Amino acid sequence: MEATAQGNQPLVLIIDHQAFNRQQLRLLLEQSGYQVAEAKDGTEAINVFQQLHPDLVLLDAILPDMDEFECCAKLLSIKINKYIKVLMITVIEDTESVEDAFRAGAADYVIKPFYWPVLRQRIKRLIEESQLHQKLVTANQELQRLVTIDFLTQVANRRWFEEYIEQEWRRMARLQQPLSLILLDVDFFKSYNDTYGHQLGDSVLIEIAKAIRYIVQRPGDLVARYGGEEFAVILPNTDVLGSTEVGQRIYSAIQRLAIPHQNSLVSSHITLSAGLATVIPKPGSNFEEIIAAADKALYQAKSAGRDCFEHNNLLFDMHCKSNMRVLGKS
Repeated sequence: MEATAQGNQPLVLIIDHQAFNRQQLRLLLEQSGYQVAEAKDGTEAINVFQQLHPDLVLLDAILPDMDEFECCAKLLSIKINKYIKVLMITVIEDTESVEDAFRAGAADYVIKPFYWPVLRQRIKRLIEESQLHQKLVTANQELQRLVTIDFLTQVANRRWFEEYIEQEWRRMARLQQPLSLILLDVDFFKSYNDTYGHQLGDSVLIEIAKAIRYIVQRPGDLVARYGGEEFAVILPNTDVLGSTEVGQRIYSAIQRLAIPHQNSLVSSHITLSAGLATVIPKPGSNFEEIIAAADKALYQAKSAGRDCFEHNNLLFDMHCKSNMRVLGKS
């Protein structure tokens, strides 16, 4: 494998079993301002492709170790965060080969001997199309992030929370695995804003969100701003003990922040009340059940004096709800 490295110039991968052909194409491409990588067969091509993520692949139709259409399909099946096109170069000109090339995912097809000015324009066009596609993908990803993220706290917003909990409810129902939800509310937050001002109140919400995100780090878990001073944590595949442990760690993390709150009625610092619920969803049931259960537990935590967690355990019997006090008032 050989490759040049010259700034941000597009990288073209040449796959050809003949060294002379690769050398000629390399010279032409480098004269046109491209970076170049080479592979002599399909196996090497796959390795180079995975390592370098080229902007375009020039694939010769004759390879010593695999069918060229198989090679094309394998390259395009590799999951990378980039949109890459394959241009096939062949001496074979028949309808079936052309159809096979496009079926394998090739973006274009040229016949040897090729006229370099024409091939150069095709290469330029394909790379520009790939770059434009990548920009659109990036823009769409950023737009999706913006519509699902809470601007202040940078955790998921209410919209993404509702979409995600519905998705995970259905998935856990299909797998018959437990889903846990924690609803958290900052105690006496209105009083905090009245005392310290909304700017400091916003800072408190940001710090709390950071603390929760630090605790909740599994890829499938979700931290969301549920509304105002309320946060939510979705924990798929998590039973009563697991969700209780997460709740306790969040509780301890907020205690360690030690944010002063002189007008709190339960502590000299910012505290949280939380309701936890765990459910194995029944097929066809509604995810609102677990939200209602966690909300009820949160109400009970507040009624018990705040600065505590209550767990409404729905894991074993949806119709027999037993409540467990997890953490006592500090």
